[in-house]
Amino acid sequence: MRSFSLKECAISVALAAGLIIGMPSLDSSPMAYAANPSFPDLSVLISGPPIKDPGALLRYALPIDNKAIREVQKPLEDITESLKVAGVRGLDSVERNVKQASRSLKQGKSLIISGLAESKKDHGVELLDKLEIGMEELQQIVEGRNRDAVAPKQKELLKYVGDVEEDMVDSFPYEVPEEYQSMPLLKGRAAVDMKVKVKDNPNLEECVFHIVLDGYNAPVTAGNFVDLVQRHFYDGMEIQRADGFVVQTGDPEGPAEGFIDPSTEKTRTIPLEIMVDGEKAPVYGSTLEELGLYKAQTKLPFNAFGTMAMAREEFENNSASSQVFWLLKESELTPSNANILDGRYAVFGYVTENEDFLADLKVGDVIESIQVVSGLENLANPSYKIAG
Repeated sequence: MRSFSLKECAISVALAAGLIIGMPSLDSSPMAYAANPSFPDLSVLISGPPIKDPGALLRYALPIDNKAIREVQKPLEDITESLKVAGVRGLDSVERNVKQASRSLKQGKSLIISGLAESKKDHGVELLDKLEIGMEELQQIVEGRNRDAVAPKQKELLKYVGDVEEDMVDSFPYEVPEEYQSMPLLKGRAAVDMKVKVKDNPNLEECVFHIVLDGYNAPVTAGNFVDLVQRHFYDGMEIQRADGFVVQTGDPEGPAEGFIDPSTEKTRTIPLEIMVDGEKAPVYGSTLEELGLYKAQTKLPFNAFGTMAMAREEFENNSASSQVFWLLKESELTPSNANILDGRYAVFGYVTENEDFLADLKVGDVIESIQVVSGLENLANPSYKIAG
């Protein structure tokens, strides 16, 4: 088996440079607080230190513009920071977060409902009712000073919020360029479970990583991966790189450095695909630096531990095929678009469960299986079905 020396070199250099130039943001100002039912710009809601939580990154990456639901989302997310404060002060801060979220839900509920896609409105309203009840339960938890119960309930409520936001997306919001329309495309989101057998680690024998793939912002990249998963391409493959910066796999045995499409007997490659924040469709084939977009923000940044992206040849933007990597570097060193990876490599998902265990993986650990657990219906043009 050969590895991509150029790819590895490119990623190593990029990460090493990122350690120097990807310094943490010095802006530690608190997030905007809305004390009345008028809603600030979304940019105000997400200003401040870079967002590092994969769930939050995925929520903000949805193609929606409903400030009312973001006003509910933000204080619920802020509970994480509040819980870092010890003792009574931390719970007092959580209580303020909960009251702010509850107030925003009551004030903005009609605007939230008006933003739901017509075909999903009933489901969205049902979720909002559950969210309202859940926030009352969280208030009771806080009043009872049951600190340990706060984070699980917060996670539950944010899941409701994310599902409501997904119910605001009526259909896939743009046309993929004609030259890529016949490729496998993920027109929406999907989730996979990756089961890894861990060797030589007495503390961990196997682990299942839950990964959310974002086809709204990377339909070609995510579609290519889901198609390969359905072909069982990664099942039985070893972790091929684990150096503290990234975990990488996807290089098949033999001389090929990517997936050989049986219909063409050639390596299937996909274009570099980057969604710029504020744009309606991704840019293809060029890095943001090459386009002169030096200050542009990517919709899916390398902020979270376990950010998932495609490896490629250093000087060939459209050379990605099957090799993928997960970023391990501390997210404080990779604030949005202040490191060299954003805009150069195609991010298409985040590990949302058990991501911390990525750091325990070593070269030679085996991916027993990757299975699509939701969203397969969003895959268009699946080549695995043609292949039989």
